[in-house]
Amino acid sequence: MISYLARRILWIIPVLFAVSIITFFLMHAVPGGPWDAEKRLPANVQARLNAQYGLDKPLYEQYIQWAGGFVTGDLGPSYRSRDRRVNDIIGDGIAVTFQLGIMAFALSVVVGIPLGIFAALGHNRWPDYLSTSISIIGIATPSFVLAILLIVVFSIGLGWFPTGGWKGPQYWVLPTVALAGFPIAVIARYTRASMLEVTRKDYIRTAQSKGIGGRAVVSRHMIRNALIPVVTILGPTLAFLVTGSFIIETIFSVPGIGRFYVSAISQRDYSLLMAMTILYAFTVAFLNVVVDVLYAYIDPRIRYS
Repeated sequence: MISYLARRILWIIPVLFAVSIITFFLMHAVPGGPWDAEKRLPANVQARLNAQYGLDKPLYEQYIQWAGGFVTGDLGPSYRSRDRRVNDIIGDGIAVTFQLGIMAFALSVVVGIPLGIFAALGHNRWPDYLSTSISIIGIATPSFVLAILLIVVFSIGLGWFPTGGWKGPQYWVLPTVALAGFPIAVIARYTRASMLEVTRKDYIRTAQSKGIGGRAVVSRHMIRNALIPVVTILGPTLAFLVTGSFIIETIFSVPGIGRFYVSAISQRDYSLLMAMTILYAFTVAFLNVVVDVLYAYIDPRIRYS
């Protein structure tokens, strides 16, 4: 297991290298630059800024310079927030973004898996129809639409929660629910399909024929085996929630790093864009390794060597 984990973790390095090269050259290929704004700067000012930040050098030299700083932990200056380093921007908001993503992930698992089990055990009856309807609505509703609906109903209409901010638990509810809406529906659908497949297995009929109680069959045999395919999507789901919250952060004014990612793209803040992309790529790759480890924990038949 240790050698397998070591190989998988080492493979993250070439993945990040490939992502960094593709991102770096693609963002420089897009028309415009960090000094383009509503009021265009004079050519001599742009030339001076390019020389100051090294943007007048060939692209391969700029990449080598960025990669050298990245390896040493220096993510470079922010081109738009010139009084701040990228390290400071990410350091100030990463805890909030991860908190929001983990809370949304916990809500997705706590609601999605029982919802799928509830549908499978009541197959072709009202529990299945109810769960399936909720899942279809959740999949069909974008997170920003759900966020707006939550604000209109629970903030403006009922006045139960604030419309934005991150000052305490009451501020966390609506962003978490809005971000978790789609993953809840996806996890519920996967769980339902996996449970229905497991119920048709021979070992389930054998357990039932031995007189084992219904609850014992469900908890000891059905759920444990049905969770293996579900775990496959939990890693990417967590990565999506941790790294894909920038729309929700913008709508609810959450002080995370997601909103900086949006501004970095629109403002051509190259250093911040590179750092955020590499951070997101590492999160996805690392969580995929975690999912593989969970396979062996859930299913004793799986062993890595």
